[in-house]
Amino acid sequence: MLHLSHPSFNNHHPQSRTLLNMSQSVIVDMTGASSMITSMNLGDQDGDMVDNETQQIIRPTVIIPFPAPKVMDLHMFQGDQKESLYWGTYRPQTYFGVGARDPDEPLVAGLMWRVTREGKPVMRHFCENKNDLKSFGWREHNGIDFGRQDLIENDLTLETSFVKTKEGSHGYGGDWAVRINVENLVWLDDEEKRGANLFFYIADEGRNKVLNLGLKESSTLVSGSHAKVGNWQLHLKSTTPDLETHYCGFKTPNSVELSKLVLDNLKESKPGRVELSDTAQDDSNVYVFQISTTAQFSTIDIVFISGITEETANVEKRVKALTGHALTSLLEEKYVAFDLKFKECFKLPGDIDYNTSMVGKTAIANMLGGIGYFHGHSKVHDHNSSEETNPLVWPYWPAELYTAVPCRPKFPWGFLWDEGFHQMLIWRWDFRITLEIVGHWLDLMNVEGWIPREQLLGAEALSKINPEYVVQDPDIANPPTLLLVLCELIIGVQNKKFNEAESGDIVLFLERALARLDAWFKWLYTSQKGKKEGSFYWRGRDSKTNLELNPRTLASGLDDYPRASHPSDDERHVDLRCWIYIAADCMKFITEFLTKKEEEKYYTSIVKKLSKFDDLNALHYDHDHETYLDYGNHTEKVRFVFEHGKLVRVTDEDPVPRKVPQVGYVSFFPFISKIIPPKSQILEQQLDLISNNNIVWSEYGLVSLAKTSSLYMQWNALHQLPYWRGPIWMNINYLILASLDHYSKLEGPYSNKARTIYMELRSNLISNVVRNYDQTDYIWEHYNQIEGTGEGGRNFTGWSALILLIMSEEYPRL
Repeated sequence: MLHLSHPSFNNHHPQSRTLLNMSQSVIVDMTGASSMITSMNLGDQDGDMVDNETQQIIRPTVIIPFPAPKVMDLHMFQGDQKESLYWGTYRPQTYFGVGARDPDEPLVAGLMWRVTREGKPVMRHFCENKNDLKSFGWREHNGIDFGRQDLIENDLTLETSFVKTKEGSHGYGGDWAVRINVENLVWLDDEEKRGANLFFYIADEGRNKVLNLGLKESSTLVSGSHAKVGNWQLHLKSTTPDLETHYCGFKTPNSVELSKLVLDNLKESKPGRVELSDTAQDDSNVYVFQISTTAQFSTIDIVFISGITEETANVEKRVKALTGHALTSLLEEKYVAFDLKFKECFKLPGDIDYNTSMVGKTAIANMLGGIGYFHGHSKVHDHNSSEETNPLVWPYWPAELYTAVPCRPKFPWGFLWDEGFHQMLIWRWDFRITLEIVGHWLDLMNVEGWIPREQLLGAEALSKINPEYVVQDPDIANPPTLLLVLCELIIGVQNKKFNEAESGDIVLFLERALARLDAWFKWLYTSQKGKKEGSFYWRGRDSKTNLELNPRTLASGLDDYPRASHPSDDERHVDLRCWIYIAADCMKFITEFLTKKEEEKYYTSIVKKLSKFDDLNALHYDHDHETYLDYGNHTEKVRFVFEHGKLVRVTDEDPVPRKVPQVGYVSFFPFISKIIPPKSQILEQQLDLISNNNIVWSEYGLVSLAKTSSLYMQWNALHQLPYWRGPIWMNINYLILASLDHYSKLEGPYSNKARTIYMELRSNLISNVVRNYDQTDYIWEHYNQIEGTGEGGRNFTGWSALILLIMSEEYPRL
């Protein structure tokens, strides 16, 4: 028997009648467990708790999937659509990687290259957030079948292009090709004539898969057989005369340690020259091919041919169609198509010059090139575990996630609230990619209506993260930004942006997704409520630590932005109240569009309640600071001291319930959510605060925390540099610009002031991002509050890519 219940379920959920009384755990009758577990897709049973008397498996509800048809099971995501997305550059954590969207029989390929730094050999494979590689990033990428990027060392430049085609292919997903253009400056060293050493590999990570080495006299490097793509071959073609190849085969479950295996296998053949061993294990599932050249310029084409049978072989013709002059022509067609689509999707106004538009082009290219495919288990805490200090950790069900990542070298995995910002760009480029990505995220929802905010699926993603952040807490929320994107799609339908078939698919998607969206909102609305009527607070702050100056609020997405000094359930967070208002308003808009009268009535009532200006002011407005503040158990008199070799916090006075006098991004959320009436004096105060150079204004954008705040640019712990305590972040600047644009168009006494501030802020943000890009070749995670220089993750083309929408002046419905 299976007991599931949650107060958010009601009659309009398709499975509501199967839900019984409220339970915080799952009890599965062992006699029928097999079929029930299979149908609910519970995943591995490792760590199951078993009642010894009844022999029943007991599981917490946090690892039970939401009981509604999966969004990704819709017909629109099957057939040709699914096959068209099978292959892609879905390994954003690698400098160049190709992968298949296949959780059962994953085929992956990738590029590494060897350099010497400070006298030591280094293998470039996984992206690193370091400055010893001059720059890397996509110049063009269409998100489907084409991309071109540059990888620039001091003495070596690689240009990698990827293209795939179904034409002439008989394998699922088609054939694909990689072109690597090499400019090698070390050839100028006449004494050593050191070569460029590239390593291209292909791996079948399915169980018990063995690859077969190609014949020396042919262009075939390696071949294999795959359940979906059939018999396949990997070919190498090049006109470079001195090209030299070696190989090695390995048996390894994934590519996380592959660069080390390759470095260990390399042997010096002559001074300055290294070679792979030309050996392989009998059961090798990974083959690495060393491609060396001492030429100044080289062009290397690598082709994957699938679906090879005796009847359809014609391999030579298919290889020729994806190499040499034919590949050159195909890539040029893709370049031109990318440029045309960019102009069509992002109609930049006249004040955007060519150099600035190129930065915008880079932003969308890297956003699309940063889309990854992941599969595996999340790990979650049981929030009802009796072990308070060490709660049980459970594996989520096996899941797939197709998602854009914030930053290839620093954050190459999925983040829930980041994804909403990503899709504000991507839907304008290709709304079907957006539906795919949002559908994958919604299918990660559990029976309680919760979605894990960070997704660490698979060995490659896990290899890049601090272990302390792996396990997700089912009490912790994240801003529901995905709802903003769905509202934009509806507006697109209403404004005839899509044809009839496309509009029909968007409506069908929303119909299928509605039960999950409703459960997600109701979980957020109920689980994050505060003690005082109409208040809300982010869960997850550590009330016991003395190692942080101000315990972080990771759930908010603003991490170390200062809240009440002493976390408690008396807190009231103004940004969360506004996010829930925005979410309710989005759900009202969606249900109205879908003509769901009862649901619309429910959301209308919440919108009406949370939009009451007087209620908002009573909870959060502070007359002394003339702005909005959090509330909680707080004192300003906290500081660090060294005790027993540790940096610990001490409090010099008892905290008291009060508004938290830290002005910054959080203070503008009533402005962002447009709750403030256009004729209110508080609106003028918000505008004055935004434009005050002594508070948050800078010539590079709005800083995250007021320069007058006590924690401005203060470290939060020994290894926690100021993050949201001063640096300039693009996503919040974008939301504030959206509201400035909104208020500038409303009739009222402050419209002209809003327009003036809008124009100057927009100009400052654009010019600073372009200046930094010109100097560094990167778009950055955030920007320095004093000098405007890029900081944090480089190639951060997650929400920092919103600079393109700022250029095109396209803002979300809030």
